[in-house]
Amino acid sequence: MKQILMALALALGGAAWAQVTPVGTWHSIDDKTGETKAEIRLAEADGVVSGRVEKLLRKGADPAARCHDCDGDRKNQPVIGLEIIRGARKVAGKEVWEGGKILDPENGRDYALRLTPIEGGRKLEVRGSYAFIGRTQTWVRVP
Repeated sequence: MKQILMALALALGGAAWAQVTPVGTWHSIDDKTGETKAEIRLAEADGVVSGRVEKLLRKGADPAARCHDCDGDRKNQPVIGLEIIRGARKVAGKEVWEGGKILDPENGRDYALRLTPIEGGRKLEVRGSYAFIGRTQTWVRVP
């Protein structure tokens, strides 16, 4: 019985810890309208977080939309499947991921990135900035 309780405690503790990470599927929310814009999947490989657009959710969004204003390997690529987050790494001793870039497919610009899980990992503060100017969106984890 003791082993079962210990295994259950470890499993529940591990599940809670796993949620305090940006890894997972998120709904991005338009910070001006409050409308759900897209579903984004964040993954981690070798300590580096990246993220791709899985679905466009905004009413009237064109599923065939392309990132015409993007540069490099993302130029004219479909928005669905587009890697919009690159290179974020966990800051030692903090529940913050920085050092990467986030792409705004609406204007093709890359911004410095900071990801901060909040509310026990149920939400994610996504901050994009250029120089000293930036904005923060709060994304909601998809259950």
